[in-house]
Amino acid sequence: MGNAAIKANGLIKWFGQGETKTTAVKNASFEADFGELLYIVGPSGSGKTTLLSMISGILKPNEGSVLVEGKDIWQMKSDDIADLRLHKIGFVFQDYHLFPRLTTVENVAIPLILKKMQWNEAIRVALEYLDIVGLKDRAQLPPVKLSGGEQQRVAIARAIAGQPDILIFDEPTASLDGDTGKKIVEFIKTKILNPDRCVIIVTHDNRIYEYADAIMKMEDGKITDFERNTQQDA
Repeated sequence: MGNAAIKANGLIKWFGQGETKTTAVKNASFEADFGELLYIVGPSGSGKTTLLSMISGILKPNEGSVLVEGKDIWQMKSDDIADLRLHKIGFVFQDYHLFPRLTTVENVAIPLILKKMQWNEAIRVALEYLDIVGLKDRAQLPPVKLSGGEQQRVAIARAIAGQPDILIFDEPTASLDGDTGKKIVEFIKTKILNPDRCVIIVTHDNRIYEYADAIMKMEDGKITDFERNTQQDA
């Protein structure tokens, strides 16, 4: 592919000092391309979450660089990093982070409001994204009235409403049964991924490996393997 959305070079991150110093990520380098569904896999404690935090502008590395669409994000001012995260990167967390006191459509409208869109227009656009994920008829319900799979789709709708170039999912199938998990990832692959978007999924779920364009393995803070599925590219 060669059209890098994210390029990480020599990332190192440690916590603590002296005898308590722990290195969570050790000299990690990789590229994630536009049009690609990349999985980051590995056991708990292997450094996956720390790596995600560095490439998405949340946690500054001790060493190394992160280029997002060719720009070194850790050379930016903090306000510019926050702006990049708002406009370029969408995050879907494992526990969805939906606001229980808001309706489904209001949850989806949040990133649009943050971008200074007027309330009525934000609700209208949010309804369009709920329609994309097949939940327009659930728009006025609170999250507690939705199933786990439906809440996941609301979180996806909220993430894509801001039209980010890069989407990151943290364990999207962890709390879902096998069939629902596969449907969610198939939806991501067929409806959300496109040639101008990069999707990264952190997962322990080998039931969904078949949908990956590339799989990157981590262990003990190191990238131990990176393999692209050339059959899917053909």
